Amino acid sequence: MKNTFLGFVFLSVVWLSSCGGSASPEKKPGSSVTTMTEQADTSVEGQPVNNITAVSGESDGVIQLTNAIFLEKVYDYKKDPKKWVFKGDKPCIIDFYADWCRPCKMVAPIMEEFSGKYKGQVVIYRVNVDQERELAQFFGIQSIPTVFFCPSTGEPQMTQGALPKETYEKIVTEVLLKKKK
Repeated sequence: MKNTFLGFVFLSVVWLSSCGGSASPEKKPGSSVTTMTEQADTSVEGQPVNNITAVSGESDGVIQLTNAIFLEKVYDYKKDPKKWVFKGDKPCIIDFYADWCRPCKMVAPIMEEFSGKYKGQVVIYRVNVDQERELAQFFGIQSIPTVFFCPSTGEPQMTQGALPKETYEKIVTEVLLKKKK
């Protein structure tokens, strides 16, 4: 009985840290970050996330990203799907989420905070995988939340599952802003 209970607790913890997911991409040793080359809601706990916009230009807050805006502002995977060519002038974070995903709702306020903290340095985007299925499929999103970190130069990296704010912060400073702590 005790083993059954412990098994249930373990499975609950795994389920709560990530929605979906079957096969996940290879991760760098000792890291929760995966590079792109290693893999071919607007509410949180009932509170609205205030600064999510659905415009294609630069703005305050988190920008809701559609496939068309992604092709224009981030990467035109239709032009050359095998070679990453970042189109932005600032590094960006792309949060792949779904409205029904509880761990995604835990990541949303972190991204909202980062949109203010790194304003003018990093652009924060969100992609609803239920609405932008082609984009999610192209990148092989099988587990949400999945967060992409796209530096101005070099390959993007990604994380899966709801990670602590400190982990995201470290990736922003060391990968996107190239500052070693």
